[in-house]
Amino acid sequence: MTTFAGTVAALGTRHGKELVIGPTLRAQLGVRVEVVSDLDTDRFGSFTRAIPRAGTAREAARAKALAAVAAHGNARFGLSSEGSFGPHPSVPFVAGGVELVLLVDRETGLELLGTDVTMETNFASTCVRTPEEAAAFAGEISFPSHGLIVIAAPRGKPDTALGMTKGIVEPAELEQAVQQALRQHGRAWLESDMRAHLNPTRMLSIERATLALARAARSLCPACGRPGYVTVERLSGLPCADCGEPTGKARAEVLACAGCGRREERPLVGASSATPYDCPACNP
Repeated sequence: MTTFAGTVAALGTRHGKELVIGPTLRAQLGVRVEVVSDLDTDRFGSFTRAIPRAGTAREAARAKALAAVAAHGNARFGLSSEGSFGPHPSVPFVAGGVELVLLVDRETGLELLGTDVTMETNFASTCVRTPEEAAAFAGEISFPSHGLIVIAAPRGKPDTALGMTKGIVEPAELEQAVQQALRQHGRAWLESDMRAHLNPTRMLSIERATLALARAARSLCPACGRPGYVTVERLSGLPCADCGEPTGKARAEVLACAGCGRREERPLVGASSATPYDCPACNP
């Protein structure tokens, strides 16, 4: 059985993620998180467009975790986080974020994943023609507590080759960057800086994902005792309270073990019936 208490996890980050991941894993699992500060995590993908992410978010997180544990040398676990932002997976017309925190055991190959899916994000962007428009957008994304990026946008689209200022957290610096872009190119592209150390809202999501990781570590397979006996699927078909027909609402969850393959279906707690509003027969 995997033991967590008293072990070390190597975290590759340049953006202060240890401030929430470290205390959480120490309190929840007894794992001490140590930062590999000289690891270039941007080579796996960066929010500022310099390097696109290769593969999926989980693949990028795995690559970072393996690189961190290899660079540390003495750590039992490799640890990383990876964020993705865009339309919310369930509500596409609303901005959303998906945060992953991944732990890899160098001895056994065990992978444990914590995920947070949220609409609590300041992910946004806009093209402006005046300093007043820039100031209005900055207020909408919680600047200056949250950082901003300004990019030249001569044709209404960001062009980093023509100029980019990132990590802006001072009003005077924002004004200067916007004025320069407007003077040289007529328009400026503004977007929230999603790097964790400049985005407190994202840090909260990383903390929630870390808690989910800790819960996965404590959830043991009834058959083989392997950590990570977690929900892998939700089954729809919750019956309508009026007509009894199945709806698209979830009725059960499937838990599975990646080690021995055990699968178990469990009814969702508190989910006995759906409203007629959610029923395709009652509300076509």
